[in-house]
Amino acid sequence: MEEDITERKLYATFERHDEFLSLQHTLLAVDLAVDPAIEEDRIEDRVFHRLCGILGEYQEQSYLLDPYLEDLVIPVADSLRTHAKARTSKTIGTSSSSRVGRLADLLYHFIKFPRFFPHEVADLSIALDFIQLPGGPAQKAPEWPLRYVVLLWLSIICRIPFDLEQFDERDHLGHTADTIESVAKSYLGKAGLEREGAAVLLARLYTRKDTRQRFTVFLQWSAEILRSSDIFTSIAVLQVLCDYFNLGSSEEAEEAMSSCLEISALIEQSKILSSNTLVRKYRTKLLSRIALRLVPAQVKNSRIKVRSLAGDNTDAPDPTEEEDIYVPEEVETILEDLFKCLQDKDTVVRWSAAKGIARLAERLPTDFSNQVLETILGLFSIHTIAGATVYDMPAIAEATWHGACLASAEMARRGLVLRGSLADLLDWLSKALYFDIRKGAHSIGSSVRDAAAYVFWALARAQDSSALSGHATKLAQSLAAVSLYDREIHIRRAASAAFQEHVGRMGLFPHGIDVLRKTDFYAVSIRRNAFVVAAPQVAEHIEYRTSLLDHVLSVTLRHWDVVMRQLGAQSLSEICKLDLPTLGSLCIPRLARLLQSFDVVDMHGGLLALTELAEVYRRLDSQESREKQLEIFGHLALIPQDVILAPRNDIVHSGACYLIASTITPQVIELGDTSPVPYWRHIVDAGLRHRNSSVQESAATAMAYMSTHADCSQTAQRYVTEVLLSPDAVRAIFDSLDTGMDDYTMDERGDVGSWIRMACIQGLTSVIESLFAVAGDLPRFADYLPPARYHSAIARILRQGVERLDNVRQLSGECFLRLLGLPLPAVENRESWRIQGESVMKDLFLSENLDADTNWGVGDWLFPKAVAMLEVEAYRRPVLTGIILSVGTRTGSTQRPASASLAEYAKKLPLAPSGNEYSLLGLTSDLLDLVKSQLTSNAIVVPVLQTFNLLLEADALEGLHTAQDGASQLEALITVSSKNISRLKNVQRIQEAMKIIVNLMAFPSVAKSCVPRLVDFLAHPFPKVRASTAEYLYLVLQSKDMGWEVDEADDILLETEWSSMDIDGAKAEAVRLIDMFSSELDASS
Repeated sequence: MEEDITERKLYATFERHDEFLSLQHTLLAVDLAVDPAIEEDRIEDRVFHRLCGILGEYQEQSYLLDPYLEDLVIPVADSLRTHAKARTSKTIGTSSSSRVGRLADLLYHFIKFPRFFPHEVADLSIALDFIQLPGGPAQKAPEWPLRYVVLLWLSIICRIPFDLEQFDERDHLGHTADTIESVAKSYLGKAGLEREGAAVLLARLYTRKDTRQRFTVFLQWSAEILRSSDIFTSIAVLQVLCDYFNLGSSEEAEEAMSSCLEISALIEQSKILSSNTLVRKYRTKLLSRIALRLVPAQVKNSRIKVRSLAGDNTDAPDPTEEEDIYVPEEVETILEDLFKCLQDKDTVVRWSAAKGIARLAERLPTDFSNQVLETILGLFSIHTIAGATVYDMPAIAEATWHGACLASAEMARRGLVLRGSLADLLDWLSKALYFDIRKGAHSIGSSVRDAAAYVFWALARAQDSSALSGHATKLAQSLAAVSLYDREIHIRRAASAAFQEHVGRMGLFPHGIDVLRKTDFYAVSIRRNAFVVAAPQVAEHIEYRTSLLDHVLSVTLRHWDVVMRQLGAQSLSEICKLDLPTLGSLCIPRLARLLQSFDVVDMHGGLLALTELAEVYRRLDSQESREKQLEIFGHLALIPQDVILAPRNDIVHSGACYLIASTITPQVIELGDTSPVPYWRHIVDAGLRHRNSSVQESAATAMAYMSTHADCSQTAQRYVTEVLLSPDAVRAIFDSLDTGMDDYTMDERGDVGSWIRMACIQGLTSVIESLFAVAGDLPRFADYLPPARYHSAIARILRQGVERLDNVRQLSGECFLRLLGLPLPAVENRESWRIQGESVMKDLFLSENLDADTNWGVGDWLFPKAVAMLEVEAYRRPVLTGIILSVGTRTGSTQRPASASLAEYAKKLPLAPSGNEYSLLGLTSDLLDLVKSQLTSNAIVVPVLQTFNLLLEADALEGLHTAQDGASQLEALITVSSKNISRLKNVQRIQEAMKIIVNLMAFPSVAKSCVPRLVDFLAHPFPKVRASTAEYLYLVLQSKDMGWEVDEADDILLETEWSSMDIDGAKAEAVRLIDMFSSELDASS
């Protein structure tokens, strides 16, 4: 699916600074020691979310906040410090979890700026005591942002230039450092962000001069942890080591190097640890940082080329000017490990290794860095076989090529690719741009193509333009082709970005600005636009035309995705229109070679492209174009007949039929069996009989084009006669279409069964129209279309006409009106086929000044009329079922008018029937019959229960209990609603049943039956059901006069924590409530 393109607002300044400060001041003005009231908590929560929303708007332009950060962060950090100081000094004894949590969440949004946290000497004891405070907010499980923030705060305080022993008593020297270390270690085993905060804190602690000796013990402890294969703690240990080598000095790193290399070896030997992605990632990062400490940065000229406004480039540094740099042997060992990590199965590991290798190569002598680049280029050839293409590689090659591309990009970005290696690199990258390996029903390689585009982008930023000048045209053609024709949107955009970078920095690409305008970010974002609009525009430039055609012919038309082949064929025809005599003649022989392939995909791509070209020639309608059509038609003979008609070659069969449709001419028809493709008629005949609908459609299209050149009526009549010979065949078709209207299949796309229902509605309508039209010529017409089956179909079409989907209703309405306007069949007893209630239907839908054809999909127009169809007894049950499903839908434009119309209609119904008219008793009886027949189907039961609740809440059933059978129907409704409530899993059904029981308490005749059943809901295993029952019961007691006092019941309902208490406690309160109701009922009776 193509991505939606939305433009975000771009800001020039922090426009909402004053609003943000005002909201933040409101949030900081509250008392952190006092829990807020419910309304206060809601207001503060809204303020906090508004603050987060404002920060979110600047997420992509965070640099605009830099001038204001100090003013924003310091007040929040000071507020937390003040509260922490008050808690640790016991000035206050409580904390509001919600308010302190919001404060910590806000600091978490500023977490990249911990330098603004308070870090005075006195803050050490405050922060340390606060995070350890028994029962304090930091000890509560949900408050991970608070713990993370305090740990980072401690890591900043740890940088104070005073010996930590100054904070200790004489008898407990080292206590402060021990406490910090133990607190940090206690969070290393956590899975959340506290682990990262603790890792930073320990790294800061071990880089201090007065606590440096503790790191040796930590390394021993780390080795024990790794041997135990504790994943979470092992990850944290590696994070500490990575941060230590990032923060510590070179001397400290050299001392710890051997121990850390042993730790790396332990990870490699452990199957459990080496199978974890994060462990491998941090191991890679650790190795990189060890090597960087072994080869310190040198002050030397940058190898990055900067293009000046005048167009010249800075001089390249002279390698002879580089000082001799000692490279320890360990660096080579580490590089070997990093090269292995470049081939890791996970992207994050390869990415970390690529950055580590490039950073290290930047510090190495030029000769050494060139060797590194050569090794990276050697990775491309590991899975490459001489003479094979990238499509023939094993799936495992994806990781290797992706790692090599990432490393090449990082090397190029730092200007480490010299001229001598540039040709080889570009050669491999040109292959990586097309890396796409079929794997089952999909392909792999998009990451390789994306990384290759990243390399080209990096080369534009750091490479000398003179070095690229010889490769510019080929490079421009490759990037343009990928930006237009790649399957994935992010790769088209990446290639477009690389093209843009080269145009802006190098100025070497032919027609660069013009091509860039046609292939910019938005132009390539929609695949169809890129193929059919942008590609022909780029092909207007001769330099790109041939390369684009080559790409379509060799890659796109042979792609595994059928949509890519279809769009590629369309793109090819659009490009050929630029110079049809030349390009058409050039492409047709190459496409013909695709038809000779053994691969079905190649055949299909060739057929599609030839079909598109034939369409172009057909529109020209000249002698030369007709000759080209005949030439293209003749190429169909390159595919053997048995291959086209093979059972599983549906796409080839379909493509062949479309090709016939586009190339058929009177000359071909006249030639008959002597035509270049003598079996073309057999292909079309077999297509019409094919079980695949797409093949049938293509064959029908071929027949349609044939009919423009010759009389096909006899052929068409032959197919109709074969199907309609017997009444049994007609009834089988009719029954199949009728059954299709029961298809309510759902998947992630929604109600996909509606497609089947709509097709069946159209099919039934067409069959009925056809049969009525020829009824006089058919003996025993009733055998073909029995009246009972006819009226059943009408009823089911009407049901679809009042259901929940607008498009289904609209189509059903249009088809029904077509049937309503049909003349009766010219047979005996023709009245048997007259639509029941015809006069009512015509008054409703065919009256004057009524645009019925366009309004069935509009609920406000339809449902006031739809309920009137319930007067027609023959169609009543299906129509009522459809209306009920509309009442139960979540679509407001359907649910509201359906509910209002049915409630209004029910209020006007007489209580009991007099004659054949519909009554309230009849309506409730039909609803009960429907729910009893479908008790196991929530799709039916839930809407029926919703309908009963609708009628009860609208007081439409108010007098039902006074009727002769009314009380028994209400009792039946209670039984159906409360049956097996404790075993039901559908919460919506349980809640609708609960509402019925609560609403029926207002009916004196059944109140005593309802009250005991409340226990099932108030003590239900689902907390949500208990809470919603108490809430709804309270609302009903407040809105309806029950005839007894409800004050005490109100107190129980409001004060009981229904959702949080256990089932036994809820049941005790429910029984107490039921006893109270029963006593009131006994007293009132």
